[in-house]
Amino acid sequence: MIRKQEITTFEFPEGAVIWDVRDKNAYAETHVKGAQNCPITDLSMESLAQVAAGQPIYLLCGGGSKAPRAAELLEGLDATRDYVILMGGTRAARDAGLALEQGA
Repeated sequence: MIRKQEITTFEFPEGAVIWDVRDKNAYAETHVKGAQNCPITDLSMESLAQVAAGQPIYLLCGGGSKAPRAAELLEGLDATRDYVILMGGTRAARDAGLALEQGA
């Protein structure tokens, strides 16, 4: 199932799986603290196999266009999982003053 949530109201649960689906360069420039880089071009059953079946996967990108596409792609691979699109992406997180990091 795909759900949407504003990143500005997202409370980062301990142990949350947060995938930043932008390319490696954009991720290295700046990303939400705790997010793992998992470019949309690399999403696969192998990616999903690294996450416990019952754990939601939170998806974000730079501004909100790639994360919904990534969610649709992932749902096509495994529709039994819970995918949450963090709306507004990294830009909205920055504007809201959420913690960001640089580097790979």
